Amino acid sequence: MKSEPDSQERGEQEPAPAAGLLASLRRLFGHGLELVQIRVEQISLEFEAEKLRLFSALIQSLLALLLAAAALGMLSLCLLLMTPETWRWLTALVLGLLYLALAWVCWRRAGRQLSQPGGAFAGTVAELGRDRNALEP
Repeated sequence: MKSEPDSQERGEQEPAPAAGLLASLRRLFGHGLELVQIRVEQISLEFEAEKLRLFSALIQSLLALLLAAAALGMLSLCLLLMTPETWRWLTALVLGLLYLALAWVCWRRAGRQLSQPGGAFAGTVAELGRDRNALEP
């Protein structure tokens, strides 16, 4: 007695629910890896921005120190040049105070750059928070 041919013998394939589930899991894993890659790239970009911000603050601080040293030199020179000749000491004093004021401005700018709100990686933290909220039921 010959039984009916199997569906595989007829060329038909039975739908395999496990294969569909496996494909879905692979796609989900692929999307998860893509999301991780995007977040790592974002962290890398924010790290570069943070590095540039710190380098700029360092340059401003060094400039402030250089101008403060120039102010100290000019104020010292002012004391040395305080001779009876008219206006020479006043000119050196004004220059020294000008350098001191410029050093103070640079110092304040460097401090303002270092105290920007949000801190390092604020964008990445916000994106990860949005990802977490999107995954919650």
